[in-house]
Amino acid sequence: MNILVTGTAGFIGFFVASKLLSLGHVVIGLDNVNDYYDVNLKESRLKILHQNKNFIEARLDLVNRVGLEELFRKYKPVRVLNLAAQAGVRYSFENPYAYVDSNLVGFVNLEEQCRHNQIEHFVFASTASVYGANNKMPWDECDGCNHQLSLYAATKKANEVIAHSYSHLFNIPTTGLRFFNVYGPWGRPDMALFIFVRNIFEGKAIDVYNNGQMVRDFTYVEDIAEGVCKVLLGKVPMVNQLWNSDSQYPDPSTSGVAPFRIYNIGNSRPVELMRYIKIMEDEIGKKAIINFMPIQPGEVIKSEADNLDLYKEFDFKPKVNVEEGVHNFVKWYREYYKY
Repeated sequence: MNILVTGTAGFIGFFVASKLLSLGHVVIGLDNVNDYYDVNLKESRLKILHQNKNFIEARLDLVNRVGLEELFRKYKPVRVLNLAAQAGVRYSFENPYAYVDSNLVGFVNLEEQCRHNQIEHFVFASTASVYGANNKMPWDECDGCNHQLSLYAATKKANEVIAHSYSHLFNIPTTGLRFFNVYGPWGRPDMALFIFVRNIFEGKAIDVYNNGQMVRDFTYVEDIAEGVCKVLLGKVPMVNQLWNSDSQYPDPSTSGVAPFRIYNIGNSRPVELMRYIKIMEDEIGKKAIINFMPIQPGEVIKSEADNLDLYKEFDFKPKVNVEEGVHNFVKWYREYYKY
C-alpha cells in the first residue's frame, strides 16, 4: 500500500521507512531536512532509502498546508505515520517556537489531511516524557500524565489530546505510540549515546547529570521499527465498548467515543546510566572522563515501560539487549566517522 511516513530523514523514521520498504510497501517520505543537527547525516539516510524504487521523497515542511494538500492528492496514501517533530528536551528552552510550529501546527495540518482523505489508520509518535512528574513505575498507559516537565513533552501530550478529538469527530482510526529512550546506529547527534561515544573517542569529558543516579528504559531502534510497523499495518483501533466514563479514573489510553488507542513502546528492561556508560567504555576500549552534574530542569530520574498491552495486541516484544545495541552503535560510529 501507499504509506506516508513523515520524518524519514530522521533517526526512527529512517529505520521504519526501511522496514516498510523491505515489506514491499510504497513509502512517501516527507521531511524538511532542517539543520537542527547535521544535515549530512540526514542526507546519508535518505541516500540509502533512495536505493529502493518504492521510496518517494517529499522534501516538505508540515507547516506548508498547500504543499501537504498537493502531496495527499498526488500520492493518495492509505495509512499515515507521523514521526516528524522537533525533538529534544533542552532545545525547547532555547527555541520554543520550533516546537509550536512542528509539533502543534504541523500536527494539526496533518490531521486535517487525514480527515479529508479517508485515511485507514493514523499512527503518531508520542513519548514517555508525557508521564512527567509521575513517579509510579513501571509507567502504564492507564496512568495519569498531566504534569509534563518540558515544553517538548507538553506538545506531545497535546498531540494525544488533539488526535483523540479528531478521531472522535471524524472517525479516524488513530494510534499513539509513546517511545522510550530509543538508541542505535544512525542516531541523533544530540542524544546521550552519540555524545558520550564521540567524547570518549576524542578524550573529552562527558557531562553526567544527577551524579549518574539515572535509570532509563533504553530501546533499540530496530525493535522500535518492528513494533511501529506491526501497529501501523495491523488491526486498527475501534471504539472501546467497555470503556467506563463513570469510573473515578477513566482509562486514558482508550476511548468509548473514538477509535483511538495509546501504547507504550519500550524495552521494559531499565538500565542504570553508569552501566550504560561502562558498556560504551568496554566497546571502545577507553575510559570516559566524567563530569558529574546536578539534575537538569525537565529531566526525570527513571523511566520504565509497561509493554503488556502492546504485547497482547500485536505480539510485540523487544529482542535486543543493551550490550548488543551499544555494540552495534559503536561499530556503526567507527565505520561512519572512520575511527
